[in-house]
Amino acid sequence: MHADASVTAPAAPPDFEALRADFPILHQQVNGHPLIYFDNAATSQKPRRVIDALVHYYEHDNANVHRGIHELSNRATAAYEAARVRAARFINAPSADEIVFVNGTTEGINLLASSWGGKFLKAGDEILLLELEHHSNIVPWLLLAGKIGCKLKYVPVEGDTGQVDLAKLDELLTPAVKLFAFPHISNTMGVVNPVHEFVVRAKAVGARTLIDAAQSAGHLVVDVQAIGCDFLVFSGHKILGPTGSGVLFGRRELLDAMPPYQGGGEMISSVDFYTAKWNTVPHKFEAGTPHIAGAIGLAAAMDYLDAVGREHIFRHDQELALRAQRGLEALGDVRIFGPREGRAGLVSFVLGQAHAHDVVTLADQKGIALRGGHHCNQPLHRKLGIKSSARASFYFYNTAAEVDRFLEEMARIQHFFRA
Repeated sequence: MHADASVTAPAAPPDFEALRADFPILHQQVNGHPLIYFDNAATSQKPRRVIDALVHYYEHDNANVHRGIHELSNRATAAYEAARVRAARFINAPSADEIVFVNGTTEGINLLASSWGGKFLKAGDEILLLELEHHSNIVPWLLLAGKIGCKLKYVPVEGDTGQVDLAKLDELLTPAVKLFAFPHISNTMGVVNPVHEFVVRAKAVGARTLIDAAQSAGHLVVDVQAIGCDFLVFSGHKILGPTGSGVLFGRRELLDAMPPYQGGGEMISSVDFYTAKWNTVPHKFEAGTPHIAGAIGLAAAMDYLDAVGREHIFRHDQELALRAQRGLEALGDVRIFGPREGRAGLVSFVLGQAHAHDVVTLADQKGIALRGGHHCNQPLHRKLGIKSSARASFYFYNTAAEVDRFLEEMARIQHFFRA
């Protein structure tokens, strides 16, 4: 079975093993062993239909958008704007005008910190984050705090499980908080946060909300209207799409009130030597020539994912993560991070006394691609009392047999370091 352009998910789970044929990169050997790719939280692999969409654009429609009146420009513009409509449908945004194309989650958050934060926050205002945050949802706010004197506060998480301390959330979420920003899924702990509940609590004190959906958008159904958030960001490269692509969703009235993030072509309606007037949203935030092919490839990725069914994908990912978690627990002398139940499709761990980099290096020698380090979660790792962890993260093209092979290799590495 191969995913097609339909956006209606099959009632029954697809044949995930058969879908592997759609991913050319998976069919190779690394260091003499079949590739097992368990670094999906860092970036996902690309199906043939996404690759073909990129090739088709460059071979047939390559031209700049919005500026030309020749046929190639018309076709490129139509495809680019169709991708915006597709992205709105992917997260159930009320309007395509609420979709800003960015080069990824990091740029989306930087845009908000610079534009929304620079205009609407002042000295003494509080930004509330979780101790789970990726650096991309810490550093932009630190930079803003250094400029205007706003304050960052963090909701604690509970030990190795990474669960948010809801009592502390209620204590910290006061009217002084002007923005509550948080990840949907933690890229280290695999915690799935109750984002709708967080939004409801934030609204009660008048705070705006920003969701980092980098780890969730390609794995489960994300509905911004049901969640009720003000802003949401995600990266294309983590959801089968091209690198350098991504989406920032913002409620129309908020985007309208925000100043431009960058100046240049396309983001203006008129310019003279001394003044300028801005284009309407979302174009106000897309200065210069955009990543046209990236948006087109991202739309193809969204078609693919919705044909497979994100609800099926999430269950599949969870099953693999639970299999890996239980297998690691059975080894003994392994510290596993994240909830025991209900985790998303990743497992971070420390294998005995072995350094995470050694674990990843030895696994790579057997063709298994893992992640080792702090996963852009240095503050969280310091809280946990460690410098690094190894991480196995799964997607729908991974299999139970691959997880079992990974567990065999972890047992071998563990024995090596005990010897």
